Order: sequence, then C-alpha cells, then structure tokens
Amino acid sequence: MVSEESPLLVATAHEAIYNRFAPHKKRWIVFLVSSVGLLPMFVQTAFVPSIPQIAKDLDLTHAVVSLTFSLSILANAVGLLVWAAYSSFYGRRSMYLWGMPFLCIGSCGVALSSSLQSLLFWRLVQTFGCAGGMTLGHGVIGDIYKLGERGTVIGVFFGVTLLGYAVGPFLGGAATQYWSWRNLHYSIGAWGLLELLLIYLSFPETSHPGTLGIDKVTRRRWIHITWVNPLSSLWLLRSPNLFAVMFASALVLISSYVILVPMAYTIGIRYGITNEAIVGACFLPNGLGSITGALVSGRLSDIVVRKWREKRRGVWCPEDRLRATWIGGLLMVPLSIGASGLITTYIGGPIGLALNILCLYVNGVGVDSVLNPISSYNVDVVHSRSAEAAAAYMASRWLIISAVTALVIPSVERIGVAWTDIIAAILAVIGQG
Repeated sequence: MVSEESPLLVATAHEAIYNRFAPHKKRWIVFLVSSVGLLPMFVQTAFVPSIPQIAKDLDLTHAVVSLTFSLSILANAVGLLVWAAYSSFYGRRSMYLWGMPFLCIGSCGVALSSSLQSLLFWRLVQTFGCAGGMTLGHGVIGDIYKLGERGTVIGVFFGVTLLGYAVGPFLGGAATQYWSWRNLHYSIGAWGLLELLLIYLSFPETSHPGTLGIDKVTRRRWIHITWVNPLSSLWLLRSPNLFAVMFASALVLISSYVILVPMAYTIGIRYGITNEAIVGACFLPNGLGSITGALVSGRLSDIVVRKWREKRRGVWCPEDRLRATWIGGLLMVPLSIGASGLITTYIGGPIGLALNILCLYVNGVGVDSVLNPISSYNVDVVHSRSAEAAAAYMASRWLIISAVTALVIPSVERIGVAWTDIIAAILAVIGQG
C-alpha cells in the first residue's frame, strides 16, 4: 500500500503529461511561441510613430490615422477570440499555421495602401492574423509546464514578447524617418513568412492528448471544417473573479496607452522633438520597464503561490498569485502616469524630458507587474481552456482600450495632458480597488 511517506519513484499521470517534451525541446517551443508573440506588440507599436508621416502621405488628419490604430486594436480583440476558440478544436499548431498568412498578406496590403479605406482594411487583416500570438502562447505554456513553474515561464514569455513593445516604436520611427513606413510593413510580412516556416518545420502539437475537439470526431473528412463559436470564450467571464481581473488589468493598461499614443503631440511638441526616430526612442524606457516588470513579477508570483501554499499546509488558493500585483497597481502605475502629466505641463527642458523618461520606465514596470500575475492566474483557474481564457481576458481588455485610445488625443486637446493623465491614474487605482 502506498502511503504519504512512500517515495514517489514513478511520476503520476498528471506529472507525466508535462514530461512529454524534454527540457531542451520545451525551451525551443517557448522560444518559438515567444518570437510569434512579439509580432502583435510590434505591429501595434511600430505604427504609432509613423502616424504623422502616413497622414501627410495620404492627405489625412492625425486624428483620422490614429483611429486606424484604435480599429486595429479592435481587430486584434476579434483575432484573439477566433484563434483561441479554434485552437481548442484543431490545436495550437494549426492556428499558428493559419494565422501567419493573414499577417503576411495584410502587411503587404498596408504597404501598398493609397487611401484611408485600403489602409483600414489591410490593417485589420494584418492585426487579425498575428493576434493569436499572445493567447496561443499562453495555451502552449499551460500545456507543457506545471503549476509551480508556469508563472516564471509566462514571465519569460511576456519579457520576450514585450521586446516588440519596447523596440517597435523606435524601429517604426527610424524606418519612417530614414527608410519608408511602407518598407517597414513589407519587412513585417517577411518576418511573418519566416515564422510560418519555423513553425511548420519544428513546432509540435502541444495540446494534451485526447482534449481537442477534432480528436472526438468519429467520422472525419480529409479537410474537416467545423464551425466554432469564437464568442464562446467570452462566456468564461461570467465568473466574477475572471471578470474582475480582466477589468482591473484594462484600467491599469490604459495608463500606458494614455502616455504612448499621443506622445508625438505631448512630449514631442513640449520638448521640441520632431524626428520620428527620436520620438520612437522615447517609447523604449516604457518597453524596457515592461520587460523588467514581466520577468520580476513572474518569478515573484510563483514565490508568493508557494509561500502561501506552505502556510496552508499544501492547500492551494489561486488568488494568492494576485498578491504580487499590489505594489505595481497601487503605487507604480498611478504615480508614474500622474507625475508624467504634471511634468509635461509644468517642467520644460532636459530636466522635464529626463523625468518623463523615468516615469515611462516606472509605468512599464508597474503595468506588467499587474498583467503578468493576472495572466498566470487565468491559466491556473481555467487550465483546460487556457488559450480561450487568455483570449476572453485579452479581447475584452482590448475592446475597452480600443474605445479609450480613440478618445486620448481629443482629451489632450480639450482638457490638457495633465488632467488626461490624472484621470488615467485614478482609473488605475480604481482597478486595484
């Protein structure tokens, strides 16, 4: 008879599921999904510094082109739901292979755009195609890593994907200034093609055996197409806990977009920065802060989970992971965004610019100190539908942010950058409350 004191010489069936891949294979899988996860962040942020030049080339207003950015966030939300829902039926690998062609074709379409209508359409196709990178990555990590390892790995995943957030504005600005915003999007299309080849050649299906919808189909056709309701993922948010953490994360993330979206018209104009590459470089501190916050909070959330599990003598409470969000959400985010608005308004010259750069870094650390533990929490509590849970969480969050970003520049023009940023700080505090 096996007792609690018996040595566990053989892994349990639950543990065996996570030992299907050797450690080096797991690292390669994480590398692949992280490199794909870079794309949605890069595609979004690289567009922002090029807004003035696109407006000039297509004879549009800045506000109209920034609307393109807001609508692309909406397309990203739709893509999150579609790719996650179908990944539960067809698998992670298939969704990566289906999504990348949309990105490649959409990027070429953006590069060839000559009117607002074509720009809008191809931006929607482009962002829809790469949207699955984040949610599918969460699902893959949940497939291959155990509970006690998951937060750290998701932190690494976030850290790598946030490189797109960090360098996207700089590279987008540099391409606009010294090359061409059109060539930038051709390059994104080529990047998508490379990712498609890598996934096709070396990425295995990671979903647990027997859990996919296609596995349960008894009479399968050679090309089996099944309707999967992409909105079904949103039903997961009927859980008060999942809805609460989604709404909290949206209110916190709004602060980053309130700073970044109008940067060319706030920090850029205030400190006399007209070069798109330099404006893009001003995004770097926020992206580097996000990477720092993701890496630190991932490990911290795992430590918090283990600590409280030991205190309860082995009883696990998933909400323990959320304790790791308090410092970032209650202090770093509201203080950094509020201070940035006041500094931009009242402090000029190099001192004001340097203080704003510090605020951008602190804001990045704070925001991802909240987002990363929440993402791990979603995978923990809905593990069997981890990609769908991540999609519902991210899509709902992006729907809120897409509406807010459309109001940022009009708000700055009407009530000023200080009051706009203070409102964002208050919303962040409410989210943590």
